[in-house]
Amino acid sequence: MAKGFLSITLKAMKAAERDRARRAKTLERRDLTERREVAQQAKAYAAKVQKVQIADERDRKAYEKAVKAAHAAAQQADVDRMNSEIDAVFDDLEGLLAATIDVDDHIDLETLRKPLGTTPFDMPNLELPLVLPKRPEHPPEPKYVEPATPKGFFGKKRKLEEARAMARQTHETQKADWARRIAALEARHANELVAYEKAEAERIETLTKEKNRFRQELEDHNQSIEQFITNLSYGDAEAVQEYISLVVENSTYPDHFEITHEFSFAPETAELRMSVTVPAPDSFPAIKAYKYVKTSDEIREVPMTQAEINKRYTSVLHQVAIRSLHEVFEADRRGLIQTIALEVGTKARHPATGRLDFLPFVGVSAERDSFMKFDLSGLVPLATLKHLGAAISKDPIALVAVDVTGVRKS
Repeated sequence: MAKGFLSITLKAMKAAERDRARRAKTLERRDLTERREVAQQAKAYAAKVQKVQIADERDRKAYEKAVKAAHAAAQQADVDRMNSEIDAVFDDLEGLLAATIDVDDHIDLETLRKPLGTTPFDMPNLELPLVLPKRPEHPPEPKYVEPATPKGFFGKKRKLEEARAMARQTHETQKADWARRIAALEARHANELVAYEKAEAERIETLTKEKNRFRQELEDHNQSIEQFITNLSYGDAEAVQEYISLVVENSTYPDHFEITHEFSFAPETAELRMSVTVPAPDSFPAIKAYKYVKTSDEIREVPMTQAEINKRYTSVLHQVAIRSLHEVFEADRRGLIQTIALEVGTKARHPATGRLDFLPFVGVSAERDSFMKFDLSGLVPLATLKHLGAAISKDPIALVAVDVTGVRKS
């Protein structure tokens, strides 16, 4: 099966859920911004009105004091919002491991099947019959109108006959025009019916072809799923790697913390070799908080110390390492993977060579049977890594990589 086939399928299944959450956060931030702008505009307008209306200097000073207080409150509200966003980011990062504890990382491949009877047809418009052309509405047939009786005493009969002859001629002309219009309407309707029947026949023919194509695609898809399940049950290396790609893509990390995975499976040793790339230290959040300085009317950043950055960044590395081991082992219910040789690091320019390279900050090997006995809710990631004999960087902020040659690989 082509690499990425199932990954695309699973991504499509998860995309709606992630988009809903992302849109909700975006709308919330936008709502806060709009409300703040409306409030500021209202205050600015009120200020203009009040300056015109207030005549007493004492009242003006009181008003200006109130305006300053309102401005300071608005600035502080901005600070509170920005600090809330920072807190949310760090809550996400501090809870990377906790976020996976209650999640079953196993993927039921049966759910990837597409039953013919319940899978929506991908060209539903073809199923709608074309609209039959309506018969044209005919204008009413002209009626003969008897002319009025001429006035006067002389030639009255002659004048009436002449008027009647003209009325008959006019009626015949109108009737002939009416007949031509009816004939034209009917001819056009006949042409529309011919075009409709042709288009409807083409629609039915196309629908039949597309239904057959759709049915064949579903059968091919389900056959691929069936083959994939079979290959996975035999421990086929490509199938195992494809399944692990589904697992890691199904693992949801915060949008602001993007990670990538690379891995290979050795069926002869039942070992998965995995490399997890996390954001570089220089892209890690370095602002501890924001504060409003009233005297200068400024919102200032409160930077974290290097020690604080190092503590938070190393915590993230340790959590990602334990989380990666857990998700793969838990997802592999068949026990095809007995050992994971894991590296967690980043891509950056090596301090010694200046070349862009993968710098490992954690290297660890874990065996399935022993690791699955751990209680993730009660462990300390760093202590667990040390228990597993991991190689751990002492200063990842300075891009100090670890020597992973000591980490056992089959």
